[in-house]
This record gives sequence, structure tokens and C-alpha cells, in this order.
Amino acid sequence: MRLDRLAKFAWFVLGWTVLTIIWGAFVRLSFSGDGCGNNWPSCTGGLFFSASDALPTLIEKGHRHSSAIAGFLVLGLAVFSFFRRKSMPSVFTASIVALVFVIAEVLIGASLVKFGWVAHDTSSERAVVLGFHLANTFVLIGSLALCAAWLSGMARPQWKGQGAAGWALAFGIIGLLMLGVSGAITSLGDKLFPVGTTSEAIEGALNSSSHFLVRLRVLHPLIAVSVGVYLVLITGLLTHLRKNALVSELSKWVAGLFAAQILLGLLNKFMLGPTSLSLIHLLVADAIWVAFVIWGFACVAEGVEKAEQVAPPTADLGRATYKDYLILTKPRVISLLLFTTLTALFAAAGGKPGFVLFFAVAVGGYMAAGAANAINMVIDRDIDASMKRTASRPTVTQKIPSGHALYFAFSLALMSFALLWGAANLLTAMLALAGLAFYVVVYTLMLKRRTWHNIVIGGAAGAFPPLVGWAAFTNELTPLAWMLFAIIFVWTPVHFWALALMIKDDYAKANVPMLPVVHGERATVIQIAIYGVVTAIISILPVFMHPAKGPGVAQLYLWTAVVLNVILLVRCVQLYITIDRPHALKLYKFSMLYLAILFLIFAIDCAIPSGGSVSSTQTTVRHGRLLGGSDGDIRPGFVMKSKECVNGSVI
Repeated sequence: MRLDRLAKFAWFVLGWTVLTIIWGAFVRLSFSGDGCGNNWPSCTGGLFFSASDALPTLIEKGHRHSSAIAGFLVLGLAVFSFFRRKSMPSVFTASIVALVFVIAEVLIGASLVKFGWVAHDTSSERAVVLGFHLANTFVLIGSLALCAAWLSGMARPQWKGQGAAGWALAFGIIGLLMLGVSGAITSLGDKLFPVGTTSEAIEGALNSSSHFLVRLRVLHPLIAVSVGVYLVLITGLLTHLRKNALVSELSKWVAGLFAAQILLGLLNKFMLGPTSLSLIHLLVADAIWVAFVIWGFACVAEGVEKAEQVAPPTADLGRATYKDYLILTKPRVISLLLFTTLTALFAAAGGKPGFVLFFAVAVGGYMAAGAANAINMVIDRDIDASMKRTASRPTVTQKIPSGHALYFAFSLALMSFALLWGAANLLTAMLALAGLAFYVVVYTLMLKRRTWHNIVIGGAAGAFPPLVGWAAFTNELTPLAWMLFAIIFVWTPVHFWALALMIKDDYAKANVPMLPVVHGERATVIQIAIYGVVTAIISILPVFMHPAKGPGVAQLYLWTAVVLNVILLVRCVQLYITIDRPHALKLYKFSMLYLAILFLIFAIDCAIPSGGSVSSTQTTVRHGRLLGGSDGDIRPGFVMKSKECVNGSVI
């Protein structure tokens, strides 16, 4: 068999195996897993089809036949690859791995039948084995995909010298495995415990007395978004750091397929999981896995240029210290972001959120923002080298090599996600990761070097912190939380463009298209004034959403906002009249004070009970889970604080 024919055969084996997996899912969704009783490998009426077979038996037999064919095909691929083992050792290794896992697939299927974990069985054992089943199929088709890709001309992997990229890809693979497992178990719960409406599904998932398969429904969407955000982060970053056409093309497939999968997932939930849509959902999940595995190995293939590798420093700068790594996180930039996170946390809690949660959000929020800034320094080290204020950054001087900076950044991101999930909830961890990915991919990679709109759109990354703080206590995002997001979003251009006016020469030298460089100072000042007016309007809107009814509560925030906005607009007018560095500096400094005071007063306002007292029936929630209460309500995110600013409503 010629090499090109062997490649075609490998792709055929992969396709047949995927279709067999889809057919196996149909067996489960149609409750046909007991079509052969507990007999294996024999079946009711024999191994072959019979006119007397019931429909479930025909479906189960069909799956067993297709699985047997898949097993022989994988065996054939391993045999053919054996003769190529010297010239293509990676192909042979992958084919052997596939053979091992196809055998494991058979054994798992046999255990499901023998122990009766099929059809309408609702045991936890079935869910656990089903999770292993999905992970096993992923490894199987991943191995087959690599066989086909390498036989089609993709270079073999080169693990040495990959640095943080290898670890980033490993976490991506683990994340996709977790997502696949949670999806399989959630699909099982949807079929075993069907509902009539979406609201009924949500209520059942939030009820602690529901079956564990029902309660897991709320977990899968959050895992899906978290993994999706991470995939966006690493595909964007590694595509930038790996100068290779195949890597670039495959990254588009990964991103496109995952976007389609999110839409399919939403449609699946809305339509309450029809069998046909569930099968399509699984097929796309397999396609994402295959695309990601091939893309990942393409990133670490021999001969791929690694853009993060730069020449060593020309001078001996000594070993990096903790202070150098602290510089990577940009602590001065983070301070204001962290302040908005913590004040939003206090606002959501209507007072003290508890020391453990406060500490976790503070540390986890800092690590997420610090990771984003460290990755930003690696990507922008060429720009930083040409700008006076950033030329001494450790990634420019290579006192901290780019690879070490990426290790540091991904370690911070991982610890942040784990801490926020463990101490708060998955929604909080996902939001922090989303802010990180948005800053790195959307702002730094997609917009910063291409358009003056970079800070308008990309600045949304800085608006994620209050969402993180709010979700940490309530485990949900209310309209009031999104209003805090909106305030920072429209405030950012005022703040940043004032700074850009002062350092426009640096940006021009680095060829970064910031607004003062592209359209001049007058156009920039006009835009600042426009966004200043919008900021003033948006900042007042929380007053109309404020639940307090008594005097002196909402008015505290209202009058503070009025005073701050008057000063902000006066500063904008002064800059419009006289465009110079002193006036730009005054606006820049006041904009930071503006945001800090606004969020501080908002938190204080929310902590003051209307009428000066709190109901004796007050119940509190700690990181989204009710701790007590006379009515026994156990809904995540449901907070009873009499006449307080919690979740934007009064109970």
C-alpha cells in the first residue's frame, strides 16, 4: 500500500469510528442498550440480524456490528503502520495507542451491558462509566486523527524546547475531555429525566432534592463557556507565536467549530434535547476534538518557527527576582481593576461578604489580571522595546525570557481559576478567565495594532472585574451588575485617551494606531468629551434600578455621581479649550479617582439598609449558596436581605 493510499485509509478509519460513536449515542438516546439483555458478546436470537428481532435489538446489534468493523479497521491500520515504523515512528505509536483504546472501548461497552447500566438505569455507576466511555472514545479518535494527519504530510512532533506551549495545549486537552464527559452525563440526565419547558429544567437543576443527573444540568453550560474561553485564548496566542500556515488555518477551524457548538448547545437546551440535535451536537464535539488535537500537534511540529524565542540580552542583567515577576503583572494597573472587583463584591453582599471569600476574590482576581498583563508583555515586547516608558520591561531586556513569562502567566491563570471556582463558584472563575482572554485575544492580538477603535472595543476587558465580584457572592449576573460593567466600558476611552494624548509620540514611534496618532489631538479630545457625556448618563442609571425606597440611601450615590460627573465634564471642557499635557494629566488622574469614588459609594449605598434597620428574618448567602432561612429556599444566587441592594431587588 502506497503512503498516499495509507493516508486515505487512515482518514476512512477515523470517519467510520466517529460514525460508530454516533451510533452508540443513538443506542443510548433511544433506550436500546438492553436490546440484547445482559448478553455479551452474544445477543438475543444470535449475533446476526433476524426477522423476529425487536427494534431495540436491531439497533443494539447494528452498533455491535459497526464496532466490530471499527476494531478490525484499527487493527489493519496498526498492521500497515508496522511496516512504516522506522520511517514514521509517530504513526506507528499512534496506531498502537488507537488499538489499545479500541479494545478498551469494547470492554467498557461490555461492562455497561453486563452490569445493566443501560436503557433507563439511573445509577451513579452508569454516569461514571459513561464519563470514562466518552474520554476513551476521545483518545481513540484523537490517535486516529494524528495517524491520518502525519500520513498526510504533517511533520512529527518536537517536544523539546516548546516551553509553556506544551503545558497550555495539555490543559486544553484536559479541558475538552472534562467538557465531553460533562456533556455526555448531562445528555444522559436530559433523556432519563425529561422536562416540558426550559424553566422546569432550570428549577429542577437548582433543587437540591433532585437527582444528581438533573442537578448537573447547570454545570455543563458553564464548563462549556470556560473551556471555550480558554480555547480562544490559547489558539489566538499560539497562532501568533507559531508562524505556520497549517497552525493558522486549523485555529480557524477550532474557533469556528466551537462557536457553532455553543449555538447548537443553546438550541439543544431550548428545544429540550431532541435526539437528532443531540447526535449533531456530539458529532460537532468530535470534530472539535479532532481539529484541536491536530492543531495542537501542528503547533509543536518540527520546523515550526517559535516567535517567542528571541535573542539573549546583550548585557548581563543578573537573575530575575520576585520584583521582576511582579512587574510582569503590572500592579499599578491592576489596583483600580481590583478595587472595582471588591467594591462590587461588597455591593452584591449588601455589606461584609466574609473574609475567606473576600481574600479569594482579591487574590484570584489579581492573578487573573496579572496573567493577562504578563502575556500582553510577551506579545508586545517588540512595541515595548521602541517606547521609552516600556523599554526596560523584563520581557524586553529578556531578564525574564519569554518562555518563563508564559509559564508564569499560565500558572497564575490556572491558580486563579481553581481558587475562584473553589472559594466562590464556577461562574466567577469563568468570568475572570473571560476577561483575561478578551484582553489578550481581542485587544492585544486583534485590535491594538490594527485600528484606533482598539481601546473602545478592547477596553471591555477592564469592565469584567465588577462582574467577577458580583458573581462571587450571588452566583448570577443581574441587570445591576451589567450596569457596573457598562460604566467602566464607557469610562475607559475617557481615561485611556487622556493618557494617549500624553504619550502619543511613543505610540507613533511604535506604529501603534492610537486615536491621537491616527486622527490627531483635536479629534481625540472631541471623542473624550462625547464619552465623558455618555459616562455621566450611564453612571446615573443605577439610581433608577436602586431598590431602596427610603430617603438618604439612593440619594447618597445620586449626589456623589452628580458631583463627580460635573468635575469630569469640566475637566473634559478644559482639555477641549486647551489641549496640552497638564490638562490631559489632570483629566487622567481625576478619571481614576472618579471611578474609585463612584464604586466605593455604590458599595456603601448598597450596604445601608433602608430605614436604618435590617429585618430580623435576614438571610445571607455565601458564594451563591443559601446557608439558612425560614422558608428553606435553596436556589443558588437567591439572597434575602431585607430592603438592601442585593441582586437588584427587594425581598
